[in-house]
Amino acid sequence: MKRHTQLLRTAVVGGASLAMALSLAACGGSGTSAGKGQDKIHILVYGDATNKVEKQLVETFNKTSDVKAVLDTIPGADYQTKLQTVISGKQAPDVFFNWGGGSIKPYVDAGLLMPLDDFIAKDEHLKSDFLPSVFNTAVVDGKAYGIPMRGTQPVLMFHNKKVLADAGVSEPKTWDELLTAVKKLKDKGITPIALGGGDKWPTQMWFQYVYDRVAGPELFAKAQGGDKSAWASADSKKALGMIRQLVDAGAFGTNYDSVKFTDGGSPALLATGKAAFELMGSWEYSTLKDGHPDFVKTNLGYGTFPSVKGGKGDPANLAGNTNNYYSVLKSTKHPEAVAAFLKLMYSDDFAKAQLAIGNLPTTVNTPRFLGDSDNPEYSKYQYDLVAKAPGFQLSWDQAYPPAAATTIYQAVQQFFNGKMDADAFIAAMQSLPAA
Repeated sequence: MKRHTQLLRTAVVGGASLAMALSLAACGGSGTSAGKGQDKIHILVYGDATNKVEKQLVETFNKTSDVKAVLDTIPGADYQTKLQTVISGKQAPDVFFNWGGGSIKPYVDAGLLMPLDDFIAKDEHLKSDFLPSVFNTAVVDGKAYGIPMRGTQPVLMFHNKKVLADAGVSEPKTWDELLTAVKKLKDKGITPIALGGGDKWPTQMWFQYVYDRVAGPELFAKAQGGDKSAWASADSKKALGMIRQLVDAGAFGTNYDSVKFTDGGSPALLATGKAAFELMGSWEYSTLKDGHPDFVKTNLGYGTFPSVKGGKGDPANLAGNTNNYYSVLKSTKHPEAVAAFLKLMYSDDFAKAQLAIGNLPTTVNTPRFLGDSDNPEYSKYQYDLVAKAPGFQLSWDQAYPPAAATTIYQAVQQFFNGKMDADAFIAAMQSLPAA
């Protein structure tokens, strides 16, 4: 995730209960931890293949800091739910991973988060060394509540080059070409598109892009602002009709709701040639490299979401997560140590380490290191997409507060699997409060 998200959504490396994860962290079982009796700050992150960079930065920080950082992880599929459980209790972290936007607003409204303006006043690089459009995603009510970490995460259309070549299919640039590709792949006995529908948020990605291509970003902006009529508009109904057409064509097979991204299921379908495409955040690269390195070297392809003839959305528009962020709880006993830790997020070491696993940092020094990334071609491709995109739609479940996620997930899943018609989907989305 969506992503998450996800959200982010990204592949889960190990599953354990939150209590166990925090307990292990305290005694050195999760990342680098402090010795007994030492002052500590706890850094809580989404558990996935990207944690190797977070572990590296914690180790770097602990070499010079008297207050030691401890990295705690929550498996990705459980992150949002378990964060809500611990954030106001005794096991609350000092710093935690999030998606900015609606994902942190409830915590701001509850008075749990520390505005970072004082940190920034003492070190302007905590703001000036990040791309402004990305930094501002974690600004709430005029105050900064997050420092970008990891990298920008546009959702891309990944494909298996060998499967497409064997089926005589070219990478689809338009919606009609995608429908044609689906038919050819089905005729070859291949599931056209891998989908981790069991996680729900990967299904949501299809709605985000189809709505954007049909209606442009304005429709969702109106809906998010409280204009419920947007969901019942002609463009909304057209987008739903196109999604229904794709599902009914058999594009996703029949058991997509029993497949998950977070346990590696949907990426495995793509990597092993059982599926031809997967619509996923750019973290797909690091997930596949971690689990299927040979596939990444030889047959992984990627592109943008198809254009829609007559659509109002610019084909260069992106959807996904503008970045992930670290936010700070007011309850931290070591704000100076936290501020020092956050400075690592704009360092050269941070940019190089993220690029080394396929992530694209949004620091202003990133372009200097693109040629040294794990996959320079992939990094430059993403960078150009993000730099040129007229619009970058934050994932729906992150644009709205976390309380709205259940309604969104149920609506997209049930519309996809035919348990909800267009009118019911529209009614469900109209029940969402203004963000």
